Amino acid sequence: MDIKNKTVLILGGWGLVGSAVARKIMEGKPKKVVLTSLFRHEAENICDVLAKEFKLKNTFIPFWGNIFVRYQYKDLSREEILGDPVKRRKTLEDIVNELDGKMLAESSVYKMLQKYKPDLIIDCINTATAIAYQNIYKSYLDILNIAKSKEKNYDLLLTAVEKMICSSYVPQLIRHAQIMYNSMQKFDTKFYFKVGTSGTGGMGLNIPFTHSEEKPSRVLLSKSSVAGAHTLLLFLMARTPDGPLVKEIKPTASIAWKKIKYGEIKRRNRPIDIYDIDPEETLKLKDKFLRRDGRKFKKVGNLKTVYIDTGENGIFSRGEFEAITTNGQMEFVTPEEIAENIYRELNGGNTGNDVINALDGSVMEPSYRAGFLQNSAVAKIKELEEKNKTHSVAFEMLGPPRLSKLLFESHMLRLIYKNFKNVINDTPENISRKVSTLIYKNHKLRNEIVSIGMPVLMPNGKEILRGPDVKIPSENEGEVINLNSKKINKWAHDGWIDLRVNNWKKWRQRLINIMNDADKKCDEHFSSRYVFNKEYWDNFKDINIGKIAGWIFINEEQGVRMKG
Repeated sequence: MDIKNKTVLILGGWGLVGSAVARKIMEGKPKKVVLTSLFRHEAENICDVLAKEFKLKNTFIPFWGNIFVRYQYKDLSREEILGDPVKRRKTLEDIVNELDGKMLAESSVYKMLQKYKPDLIIDCINTATAIAYQNIYKSYLDILNIAKSKEKNYDLLLTAVEKMICSSYVPQLIRHAQIMYNSMQKFDTKFYFKVGTSGTGGMGLNIPFTHSEEKPSRVLLSKSSVAGAHTLLLFLMARTPDGPLVKEIKPTASIAWKKIKYGEIKRRNRPIDIYDIDPEETLKLKDKFLRRDGRKFKKVGNLKTVYIDTGENGIFSRGEFEAITTNGQMEFVTPEEIAENIYRELNGGNTGNDVINALDGSVMEPSYRAGFLQNSAVAKIKELEEKNKTHSVAFEMLGPPRLSKLLFESHMLRLIYKNFKNVINDTPENISRKVSTLIYKNHKLRNEIVSIGMPVLMPNGKEILRGPDVKIPSENEGEVINLNSKKINKWAHDGWIDLRVNNWKKWRQRLINIMNDADKKCDEHFSSRYVFNKEYWDNFKDINIGKIAGWIFINEEQGVRMKG
């Protein structure tokens, strides 16, 4: 990608890798570089440093806050958000509810991309750590302790459950990926480059560096799991037509370093206190050990010594750094090497370190053998249909309900009209009347449709036929739903058999579009250029419901597979 005069957004730009990437990216002469961090002073600091270093006043722009929450909460701590019932429940809704336009527009990511409209995003945030270190295991213990207490406090239990759901890793990750993708689509971002993690610095399940006596700890494995899940979501994003180009580099070593100096040692941004302990004041070990025994200790200062700052991974002592970087342990890679590989990939080079490309090249794709056998399978099903005087249309197990709707509606056209031209030569009003008569008279067809959970919307749009179960509306919409015409139209689109005239007007035009599409794909030399030509449709002598559904998903709903 040509970076010259482009706007580059570096997520986590204050961090070790982010700042190295910012310096490297300047070789491409971008117009603007937006650098983000969790805190304002961090984002402004790195912009000031780079502005002085490159002698450029208006090139570097700071943005700060938590990008994983809605914009109005971005400057609040997690404790502030989860500690407030209103904010907690809104956050909960943002995680578990279906993503809609309003929710998207209120997200921090959307607001950020709306403001800066970046051509390129380089994501150096350790997403796996940000999500997995919320520690769902502790949330579970909180619920357990409340449940075990003699006084059953419903409000406390509800709060603990809500906090636990807010800590759920997969829903948070999915929502983040959805918001990121939809925001990039909206504001035409061309390239998304992720700096990921393996979670263990390249080591296996025998990693000695962990978070508790458990080796490896569940929290650490959660981090690796989230990192892997994120990579697969990016893999899917990369296979989505008309989206941004997607790459990920995944360093599998400790990343170091930012600076080496003598100074105050801080843990979670707080100095480590030093206490004066009298060696004579021993404590006898009895039947119980108290984590906090109630005694007051004399504070005599803060811990100060020499340390190496490894950015997001924290600060290490000489001993810790030597241990973790020993040959045969995590070892380490420098942020400049990561930045170099990112820059090379952005400019069309091949480093061999793009995980998405590696996955793309190593996964098994559809095979020639399977494609050859597909015809045999379809022929055998058709043979058994004829032998048993039945039709195999839809069972509503593949999903979505819209597929079953399309299959049954086209099947009814097939039963009545046999071929494309007969449908096209009739009027939508006649089609609606004939299909409604078929539903009324063919009890086997009618009963199959409603029994798999597909309501039938009658021609007047005010009545339905239904069975005991319905797939649309979904259970997420509740048990009792207020009706209006907008919802009825949505449900009819998503999974109701729609007998209204307007639906059959759409079907008639759809078949015309398929025929026109096939006409454009004729080739007098019978070359390999086209697939969906007249021969594919058997010259429209039959209404093939599966092929029609596939055409609709590809052409109307932009659901085409990129590689096959």
